[in-house]
Amino acid sequence: MKSKKILIIGLVWPEPDSSAAGTRIIQLIKLLLAETHQLIFACAAGKGPYSFDLSGLGVAEQTISLNHSSFDAFLQEINPEIVIYDRFVTEEQYGWRIAEHCPDAITILDTEDLHGLRKARQQAHKHQKDFNPDAVFSDPVTIREISAIMRCDLSLIISEAEMLLLLEKFRIDPSLLCYLPFLEEPIKPADILQWKKYQDREGFMFIGNFLHEPNWNTVQVLKTRIWPVLSKILPGVGMHIYGAYCSQKITQLHNVKERFYVHGRADDSLEAISMHRILLAPILFGAGLKGKLIHAMRTGTPSVTTTIGAEGMQGELEWNGLVTDDLEEFPQFAAQLYTNKELWTQYRNNGIAIINERFEKTKSSKAFISMLHNILTNLEQHRKHNFTGRILRFQTMNSTKYMSLWIEQKNAADQSR
Repeated sequence: MKSKKILIIGLVWPEPDSSAAGTRIIQLIKLLLAETHQLIFACAAGKGPYSFDLSGLGVAEQTISLNHSSFDAFLQEINPEIVIYDRFVTEEQYGWRIAEHCPDAITILDTEDLHGLRKARQQAHKHQKDFNPDAVFSDPVTIREISAIMRCDLSLIISEAEMLLLLEKFRIDPSLLCYLPFLEEPIKPADILQWKKYQDREGFMFIGNFLHEPNWNTVQVLKTRIWPVLSKILPGVGMHIYGAYCSQKITQLHNVKERFYVHGRADDSLEAISMHRILLAPILFGAGLKGKLIHAMRTGTPSVTTTIGAEGMQGELEWNGLVTDDLEEFPQFAAQLYTNKELWTQYRNNGIAIINERFEKTKSSKAFISMLHNILTNLEQHRKHNFTGRILRFQTMNSTKYMSLWIEQKNAADQSR
């Protein structure tokens, strides 16, 4: 494929050491750079101390303004051939400007996960109800997200479970979707030799970005449901919590007497996981793929999680630990796995197979590059095939356009006072 100029519009500046979303966007950037494309990453959010140095990869960085015509001038200057939206809200915010100033640019939505699915599951959990999959259809976030998918030329879906949902429940045309999970390097024998051994590890652990509500909820479950039981079965063993953006409500859970330790941000998430014997992730709601569980496999660390935690990850393979939604069974199995070296080693090896057979980067990246090439060479026909998307672009973009212009005028009026 001939080199193209690609604009990525980020919701935030990537922080791969803080979240799976940050890791995912960096993997996507590296994949496109390997195809010799020219990349510009633009974002309206402020940079933080943990923002990734994209310029070090050869990616041009550009700060942009939301609801401001300066973005139009920026588009006219760079004239991208491909535009990638980081999550559906950036497509809502900037899509009409792309359509107006770069109508021939291919538009790609990187969903990260299906936000509507996550929101519907969270609402069911909040109201202590069993999750009904049909609830996804009535959630306003789902309507906005599916509309964004339909308006784009291609959407990247990180989970096989979410691919099935879009294809079978929402009847999205397969030509608009591309399964692109985490893009992992294969685990090689030399990597395995570097892993810490069973006897060199201590305690249980959990890690996650605490700006993400499912992670905060998981720590609450560990503190109130899992650890009170598990700590009695294994006196002397510790539970270790790591994560970016620990607020006071999380740090106050630290309790030395209970052996429940809150460490805060880990300088190196892989190193933090590898120090401990088992990762516990009783995740009760969420969507997409869980980076923490991928990292556990990459460090030879077995895990105990829920159906939602493991969703879309193992396929027909055996999990690298246990998947259970029974919170009474959860600590019992965790204790058994912790004290049984033979069982621990068996499950650790299952993780190698999952990474190498399902997430090795060349397996899915080839399909993405092929789909992108086909759209580039047949864009007009591709868009004719997606006439519903054309209708949505016409209707939705106009309403978004005039709302954005009104906000810009209002902001200008406020500044002149």
